Amino acid sequence: MNLITTSPRRAVFATLSFALTLAVLPARAQDVPVKFQLDWRFEGPAALFLVPEAKGYFKAEKLAVTVDAGNGSGGTVTRVASGAYDMGFADLAALMEFQANNPTAPKPVAVMMVYNDTPAAVLALKKSGIKTPADLKGKKLGAPVFDAGRKAWPIFAKANGIADVTWTAMDPSLRETMLVRGDIDAITGFSFTSLLNLEARGVKTEDIVVLPYPSFGVKLYGNAIIVSDAFLKKNPEAVRGFLRAFTKGMKDVIADPKAAIATVKARDGLVDVALEERRLKLALDATVLTPNAKAEGFGNISAPRLSLMGSQVSDAFATKARVDSATIWNGAFLPPAADRDIFKVAKK
Repeated sequence: MNLITTSPRRAVFATLSFALTLAVLPARAQDVPVKFQLDWRFEGPAALFLVPEAKGYFKAEKLAVTVDAGNGSGGTVTRVASGAYDMGFADLAALMEFQANNPTAPKPVAVMMVYNDTPAAVLALKKSGIKTPADLKGKKLGAPVFDAGRKAWPIFAKANGIADVTWTAMDPSLRETMLVRGDIDAITGFSFTSLLNLEARGVKTEDIVVLPYPSFGVKLYGNAIIVSDAFLKKNPEAVRGFLRAFTKGMKDVIADPKAAIATVKARDGLVDVALEERRLKLALDATVLTPNAKAEGFGNISAPRLSLMGSQVSDAFATKARVDSATIWNGAFLPPAADRDIFKVAKK
């Protein structure tokens, strides 16, 4: 009888004891969700963000990161500003333009420079006779209206004394095709994208002229990691963790680009692995592993250079207000300089 009457009591006491124990244990911290948008499709450079995601580096920082494709830096900046995305990857000039044209809107801020040198370039076919910027005078150029190189064209033109060009706008998918057909004399675009697109249309590498903006007096920064004002204020440690994980992933990408492209293939099974590996390597060489990046420290910026860029963008983009470089950049969340030394990895 005692066994029958005491067992239920013991069960009740055990349940209460277990509940009390759970009540005094600290709650397990939840991973912070981070919605991240790229500047473009899942191509080679997307590996910079997909590698730390695939290898669990974001997870180790207690972050639940989702990486989505984009359709241009301008769209990424707008979506981060609106709060639709917490963070993103976008051209710094697009961020400057947004802030200067929307002074009362929430201000996303750049927290890590990735493309220390803009990948913008002019590309032409050798048969056009274009060899130098001076040869572009009086020519017909083409690019989508939102293309970074087209928007920054006044800066390139001023640096090289070019006048009297005419512009043709088109959808991004038609840019290289129109150049091959001879509808236009030259195009602007990201060097590592347009070069490969021209080759894909049957043009031999040796028949393509590439005039990179940084090689001809234009010292603009390229793409940076940006974060919304609200997310930065609410989750400063999450931003620090994101940049630590990203930096770790960047070193892996530099060390083994081939393996990095596997993460892109996993997100988009239609990608051409060999093509995207080449695109990634071209992007790294042109924008990341550059003398400017080494001098300033990967991820960081030079304040005078940033200020000059703000002034140039204000003039070239005809913004409603002048760009205030003080509101564009916040480097307080970067990992220590020693941890950001990606050039040691590149030498191996």
